[in-house]
Amino acid sequence: MSQQPLAFRMRPTHINDIIGQSHLVREGKTLHRMIDSNRLLSMILFGPPGTGKTSLAIALAKSLSMPYKILNAVTDKKKDMEVAVEEAKMHGGMVLILDEVHRLDKAKQDFLLPHVEKNTLTLIGCTTSNPYHSINPAIRSRVHLFELEKLSRSDVREAIEKARNDEEGLAHLDLDITEEALEHFAFASNGDLRAALNGLELAAFSTKKDENGFIAIDLSVAEECMQKKSFSHDKDGDAHYDVLSAFQKSIRGSDVNAALHYLARLIEAGDLESIARRLVVIAYEDIGLANPQAGPRALHAVEAAERLGFPEARIPLSVAVTDLSLSPKSNSAYKALDAAISDVKKGNSGEIPAHLKDSHYKGAEALGHGTEYQYPHNSSSGWVDQQYLPETIKHRSYYEPKSNGKYEQALQKVYEKINGQKKK
Repeated sequence: MSQQPLAFRMRPTHINDIIGQSHLVREGKTLHRMIDSNRLLSMILFGPPGTGKTSLAIALAKSLSMPYKILNAVTDKKKDMEVAVEEAKMHGGMVLILDEVHRLDKAKQDFLLPHVEKNTLTLIGCTTSNPYHSINPAIRSRVHLFELEKLSRSDVREAIEKARNDEEGLAHLDLDITEEALEHFAFASNGDLRAALNGLELAAFSTKKDENGFIAIDLSVAEECMQKKSFSHDKDGDAHYDVLSAFQKSIRGSDVNAALHYLARLIEAGDLESIARRLVVIAYEDIGLANPQAGPRALHAVEAAERLGFPEARIPLSVAVTDLSLSPKSNSAYKALDAAISDVKKGNSGEIPAHLKDSHYKGAEALGHGTEYQYPHNSSSGWVDQQYLPETIKHRSYYEPKSNGKYEQALQKVYEKINGQKKK
């Protein structure tokens, strides 16, 4: 019996054996058409952990009976890649499967690119990172990009059943797995097939046979063997940014239940830093003038959470998220600033009015700088009608108040009163 891990032993040997990824491997789809045409092109496979990127790469090579070599962009040296190129020349071609391709340094990249361009090597890079963010454009422009999707629960169930009955898998063991245990392996792996197979293998070899000679795996055994994978979230991966995005959008949309759900995911990932930063941003970006005290309250909650640390940090965070979710929303202040910045970048600025220019130096009066400035505090109302914007954009309006909170409603009344008193 092979000592290799079950997940390794169950790697498919042909594209038709791939579980899931039907959008790529089903007959008529892109990768299947490559196999049908007997022409494999360089590509990058990207997607969540455990979706079978390396397994798919191997299956593609084996489907065409092409020699292949697996290297890691981080741990393998340039010398290893030189050896791969020499082997490719000897075989008249080779598939180089490069794990963690997003970590490829410049020296290795510069060496590989000419051989990829000449098709001496067919490069299949594998990564959990989004290649549009993490892959050097020089590589990206020379390969095709294919995204692998997280496996469904039924996909994982199919793989477990196959491993359970395959001679290369666990068929030699008398496994008695309950329906609840099977479902838990599929559910707790969160689409990570490697995690599910690792959990199944651990359960099979750590459970004693019962009086009937069977290895009985029930829900309690499955839960014990999958406990470390009951939540799959890599806080350095793309999925993490998807959760952060959903977190902010749920608060912005005033869905407190969804916001708390995504907060729970972020807490399980242990990323207090990202939670803290995002909450403060949300308080000013999405709530803003509709509830100005939300900003200081969010900051105080973040400071309390950072001082407490997990697990107690969840308590002030829950208060902040609930407060922000149910607060009225306004982005009027920062949108007004963005409009002003856009004008400045476009050159729509103009000359500062003379009465606003600095007058605190000798000769300023002779230039007319500041001489006609009217000091608002000298007026009983605290406001005087004078021009502040440059002449060329004196009628430009950036701020558009919203009526989503009492505070900004009050600001809106002041704003409209001032605009109504201005000379036309």
